[in-house]
Amino acid sequence: MTDLRYCPRCAGALAPITLEEDGGPKERLRCAACGWTHWNNPVPVLAAVIECTDRDGRLLLARNAAWPGRMFGLVTGFMEAGETPQQGIAREVAEETALEVQSLALIGVYDFQRMNQVIVAYHAQACGDIRLSPELAEYKLFAPADVKCWPAGTGHALADWLRSRGHEPGFFEWPPALLE
Repeated sequence: MTDLRYCPRCAGALAPITLEEDGGPKERLRCAACGWTHWNNPVPVLAAVIECTDRDGRLLLARNAAWPGRMFGLVTGFMEAGETPQQGIAREVAEETALEVQSLALIGVYDFQRMNQVIVAYHAQACGDIRLSPELAEYKLFAPADVKCWPAGTGHALADWLRSRGHEPGFFEWPPALLE
């Protein structure tokens, strides 16, 4: 899953080496020269279900400029060192959409193994003029009842939020290219 080939400590070659750990034998990329271990822990990713309070409660979904096709999803981003998850998602919403977050509520924490991530999802009530960062190609505003969820990662967060608002979420099939 990783393309890490050399030890960041001594520059020795990394190899899959099995050692005894607390939970039993575990194969990981390790450096035979200095003993450094690549733990390959999941990365925390922040996500926001953005409810535009100044647009009749419509949800803002965005299309990342790097995504193929016309798929729209939640605004996401990585937490920076020294910030809380709440500060991080408020910053991401502001950076990517120029919206001002008025309030945040945790929706949940979700497993996204395909990307080796743990998603921390929030409901963000926000308002203001929408101006997208270069990272996003376009956005759409949806009534909550009209939104469809993808069946992984942030789609589960959106589905949980919809259920909490009395909407039974609909899911769509992944395009085959995204399953690889």
